[in-house]
Amino acid sequence: MRHTLPLAPQFYVTAPQPCPYLEGRMERKLFTALQGDSAGRLNDCLSKQGFRRSQNVLYRPSCADCAACLSARISVKDFAPSRSQRRTVNRNAALKRTATSPWATEEQYDLFRDYLDSRHADGGMADMDVFEFAAMIEETPIRSRVVEYQHPEEGLIAVALTDVLDDGLSMVYSFYDPTRQKDSLGTYLILDHVEIAREAGLPYVYLGYWVPGSPKMGYKARFSGLELYVDGKWQKMRDPADYDKETHPLSVDPIAEQVANITLPDVRPAGTR
Repeated sequence: MRHTLPLAPQFYVTAPQPCPYLEGRMERKLFTALQGDSAGRLNDCLSKQGFRRSQNVLYRPSCADCAACLSARISVKDFAPSRSQRRTVNRNAALKRTATSPWATEEQYDLFRDYLDSRHADGGMADMDVFEFAAMIEETPIRSRVVEYQHPEEGLIAVALTDVLDDGLSMVYSFYDPTRQKDSLGTYLILDHVEIAREAGLPYVYLGYWVPGSPKMGYKARFSGLELYVDGKWQKMRDPADYDKETHPLSVDPIAEQVANITLPDVRPAGTR
């Protein structure tokens, strides 16, 4: 019997597990597979609705009693660097940027391990081996790039795995030399991606999720031109203190309703109706 992939993506929900951002809360994700000829269009479409890519999966938080995670992006035309951010750019002026196809190297993995061991030793990725790292970098069904930053004397010091969307750049994951704290490399990578997007004529840089109350995510609120995906639409960020997400379970839409409200791209083959 001949089997074909369904034209419409199928959505699933993960089992609840402890939230990595807010203590005492449980997280749950709504996800779908990213595959086939329409993978690029699906990624473009769902990224605009708060989804993120992890290898060949698109996911969005769908917690039963919390809605703190808010998808964040920078509007390039509305962004203006602060004085501190301009200093960060100047401190890293010697770095050379190179964008390549998504291919993992031992040098990248060594830097990745140093970064995790220093910054996220107790995180979910702490035990990732070289093969899992290669899968994270290389298993992408869409247009992705590995952006490397080389120091003229010290070699590779920062890496960003970046997806190219139809309306911007999506920073999937980044890591850097944890010993160079004064260089603010995490901030610099975002600033440089804003510049890449500007040069390419792309309006947005997608940063993943901002989580009010999470120290790990507080840095994202320091970028001007920030927009958040709230209540089904993108909105300019207000005062961070305004975002109180102590959501009551009964105020969270059922999964079926959440899926029904997702807009999907037209994935029909050419010439069909």
